[in-house]
Amino acid sequence: MGRVATIGFFDGVHRGHLHLLKQVLEVAHNSNLASMVVTFAQQPRHVVSHETNCFFLLNTTSEKIRLLQQTGINYCEVMEFTPELASLTAYEFMQLLHNEYQVQALVIGYDHRFGHNRSEGFDDYVRYGQILGIEVIQATEFPAVSSSKIRNLLLSGDLEAANQILGYHYMIEGKVVNGFHVGHTIGFPTANLQVASEKLIPANGVYAVWVKLDDKLHQGMLNIGNRPTLANGDERSIEVHIFNFSEYIYNKVLCLSLVKRTRGEVRFASKEQLMLQLRQDAVDIKKILET
Repeated sequence: MGRVATIGFFDGVHRGHLHLLKQVLEVAHNSNLASMVVTFAQQPRHVVSHETNCFFLLNTTSEKIRLLQQTGINYCEVMEFTPELASLTAYEFMQLLHNEYQVQALVIGYDHRFGHNRSEGFDDYVRYGQILGIEVIQATEFPAVSSSKIRNLLLSGDLEAANQILGYHYMIEGKVVNGFHVGHTIGFPTANLQVASEKLIPANGVYAVWVKLDDKLHQGMLNIGNRPTLANGDERSIEVHIFNFSEYIYNKVLCLSLVKRTRGEVRFASKEQLMLQLRQDAVDIKKILET
């Protein structure tokens, strides 16, 4: 079966991306073709420009695939962005899409360019498509949305603005590992998460979160930071207290949906003051999650 495809890195799978994917789905439906997203395991600019200071990503590859699949797209092809792939011309890449993936229509994001020198534009793609048998369609423009802006909002602590642009609650996925075992001594046992090294972690502070474990949702209180009151040193931790929960979950994978940042990280004068604040945090967060 022929396919309607679009191409992109899709970091964040935000509202701008969803606008493009909606058009792919519409073209596929009207043409009686399957829909397809072509994305990459590596950020292309890192391969092309050999950047050593890679910025953190809004999604791991597995998170991105899951978000793309939720849109209703039929196929999600994740390519390794190698130097060999980067060296292809726009025509050669379109030829690959046609021959290997049966692409019959290609929806191009507004002002999107591909090919090894990125000098060719939409009119060139149309011309190549006529030779190859691919209809090239330019997507309608969407109000400016960028993954970079979302990153900056998260790093500055403005979670709600970031979530609005994303169109969903920012997610952190990680495996439960051994921590400092201090939480249970102050009435708030926590699951410490080991998160992929490339994943962007928002600003330090306390967050209201939904915790997904084995397809069940739980209310939770997330702390990101260095735990200054407990002399944690320079090591940054990501730990979540799950309300009304006592199961053994080491090595389990949790998926957190961050709803609201309730406060920044604070150094308290004593452990007792910290305990009082955590109790108030719990009250505040439960109200947020129950509304």
